[in-house]
Order: sequence, then C-alpha cells, then structure tokens
Amino acid sequence: MTHPLRLVAVSGGLQRPSKSAALAEHLLDLIAHQVPCEPHLIELGQLAPQLAGAVWRSQLPETVERKLALVEQADVLVVATPVFRGSYTGLFKHFFDFVHQDALIDKPVLLAATGGSERHALVIDHQLRPLFSFFQACTLPLGVYATDKDFAAGCPSDAALIERARLAVERALPWVELARHARPAAAAALSAA
Repeated sequence: MTHPLRLVAVSGGLQRPSKSAALAEHLLDLIAHQVPCEPHLIELGQLAPQLAGAVWRSQLPETVERKLALVEQADVLVVATPVFRGSYTGLFKHFFDFVHQDALIDKPVLLAATGGSERHALVIDHQLRPLFSFFQACTLPLGVYATDKDFAAGCPSDAALIERARLAVERALPWVELARHARPAAAAALSAA
C-alpha cells in the first residue's frame, strides 16, 4: 500500500498576493495532478512577525515549529522565492536557518523563483542550489523562473512559463515516485528492526 505523498511548498514572498506563492501553488497543483499527495503551502510572509527576533529554534512559537516540522517531514519540497537584491529573501533564509541540517538529506526539492526581469534568472543555480546542496537535498534538474510579465491576475499565464513548469514537474516525477515509495519501505524496515 502506498501512502499519499507529503508535498510541501515554501514561498518566500513577503506580501499577499505573492507571485512566488502563486508559482509554488501552480507547481503543487501540477504534482498533485500526477501523484496522490497531501499538499501544503507555507507562506513565509504570514510568519514574518513570528520569526522576528528569534535566534534559536527554541525561541519560535508553536505555529512556526509546526511549519518547520512540515518541511522536515515532507517527502518532496517545492521552494519559491522572489529575488531581492540578487538573491532569495532574508526571510526565506531565516526560515531555512531553523531547519535541522540533516532533515533534508536526499529529499527532492523543486526550485523556483520570481523576479522583475530576466536578469535574475540565474538565482536558481547561483543561490538556491547551493543552499539546498548544504542540506544534501536532491535539487531537481529543472528549476522554474518567472518574471512579472508571466502573470495575469496574480496567476501564471505565460505559455512558456506554463510549459516550463509542466516540463519541470514531468522531469521531477521519477524522483517524486521514488520519494513516495521510499517512506513506506523505510517505515517497514524500522518496524522490522
């Protein structure tokens, strides 16, 4: 028996509505259309006041702790952030500073970012991949970058963006399937020990 995939997206957007959250949600929907899952979207902009001033994880309120647990227990992650001064947002980094350094080992992570222009498109490879390489996560082969012009009414609308998102998910599916089947196998091995 296979269990629903624990699929968690984290959006580093600071405001609502957020193009990063809309892109993350679009990617969640594409994956959910292919694989039975329990999708969750974490919008960091909503958690900002609760993260402010915290230096240690023990200083975080229970609401943030639950979001961190969702990330650490996810089978697959989707991360999306707006580009701010050439990198992910400080809030995005602050949140991931609290994630246990071993919690994401071998976890498939689909990387996405949004920015005002194409000049920030390399943020996925120059900023996001190194961050998740530190965690020893499995960053998926194709990231998704979108600019302001790729959205209409707050939703992804550009045909090239929609196709790239579809292709990124299609190329991620082998890793998603591995993650989906690995959790029950690991649980069975633990209970047999």
